[in-house]
Amino acid sequence: MAIISIFNGDYCQADEISEDVAAGLGYTLLTEKALIDSAAEKYGVSSDKLQKAMYGAPSFLNNITHEKEKHSAYLQETTALMLQNDNIVFNGFASLFIPENISHVLRVFIIASREHRTEFAIKNHGLSEREADKLVRKNENACTRWAHYLTGKAAWDESLYDIIIPMQSTTKEDAVRLISDNAAKDALKTTDESRKAMADFAAASQLKSELIKNDHSVDVVSENGELNIYLMKYSMRFDSYKKELEELAGSVTGVSNINVKYHHSVSLPSMTRRVDIDIPSKVLLVDDEIEYVHTLSERLKTRQFDSSIVYDGEEALDVVNEEEPDVMILDLKMPGIDGIEVLRKVKKTNPNIEVIIVTGHGSVKEKELATELGAFAYLEKPVDIEVLTQAMQEAYKKVESRKQDPDIE
Repeated sequence: MAIISIFNGDYCQADEISEDVAAGLGYTLLTEKALIDSAAEKYGVSSDKLQKAMYGAPSFLNNITHEKEKHSAYLQETTALMLQNDNIVFNGFASLFIPENISHVLRVFIIASREHRTEFAIKNHGLSEREADKLVRKNENACTRWAHYLTGKAAWDESLYDIIIPMQSTTKEDAVRLISDNAAKDALKTTDESRKAMADFAAASQLKSELIKNDHSVDVVSENGELNIYLMKYSMRFDSYKKELEELAGSVTGVSNINVKYHHSVSLPSMTRRVDIDIPSKVLLVDDEIEYVHTLSERLKTRQFDSSIVYDGEEALDVVNEEEPDVMILDLKMPGIDGIEVLRKVKKTNPNIEVIIVTGHGSVKEKELATELGAFAYLEKPVDIEVLTQAMQEAYKKVESRKQDPDIE
């Protein structure tokens, strides 16, 4: 019998649908809370921190602490161990941990239009329109960030799911019926091959958790019956490090046939590459164009600029209130609070943050207004990465100079 995994946005009746599917099929319902509580108990980590790993943006300190990677690894291992049995309905963000090569999993995405979710929140949760809109956008950003973190794809990418259910045009009863009917299909029956894939998932997750817990920056993936350890950053002593990882892997039960290699995202340094110390440690990218902002982040990373990403003005202001970035790269045209209003508020409450505008919808009037409000630079898309990094370095020099002499304008 199948495992049913359900990823969803808020205010889509996903919890009720999951409960009804489980009850109707006689399956066990595994909730996100049960998963988080189990991982928290096993690893001695607070439930709040584990939930933040899935729903929150990484803090600037994550480049040092790697908390998101550690807590995500703990959640992945717990997920893998809890899914070793069949007849489970699994609801929550952690459903995206499950590898696509496990064929007895029915992957479901329950979502609805932003307008439908906002109306549902107002009607059924007593929220004002403003409160509902803010919460819906916040959850939408969390879905987007989490899906991209695990898969490199958007949360609504059809390739991630077997079924996508749009709740603005589907009743709860029809959604339950659709999921239940598909779970009974022969294609979802457990086979020896799919059970082996699930066991490999558990072994890879256990190894990854063990390595990351010991501060190794790696990913571990089961592929064609072998476990591949992917290094997520460059090591000058690759051969000895490879041997060390292989020895550690050998101590984990059920792990054999280990390969150690660099992840495709790792940029190998050239002999002539110059290390510049004038690089901001806290860079915030604010842009609602998901693929663009993640590509920009990766391009900056190859130039040693680590960054955090948010997708709208509301989240940007939340980050500013919690952790003051050194430099902000800000788009102008975004849903909700636009870039000009974000710039205005940031310069009023946190004037030491240097803001670089990067926009594809600029005008002379907006450039003049942004400059008047205190933007450090105004660049148009497609932006030259060298021009942008130069502007970021100059902005950071101003930040550091101001720390030495607060009277600097």
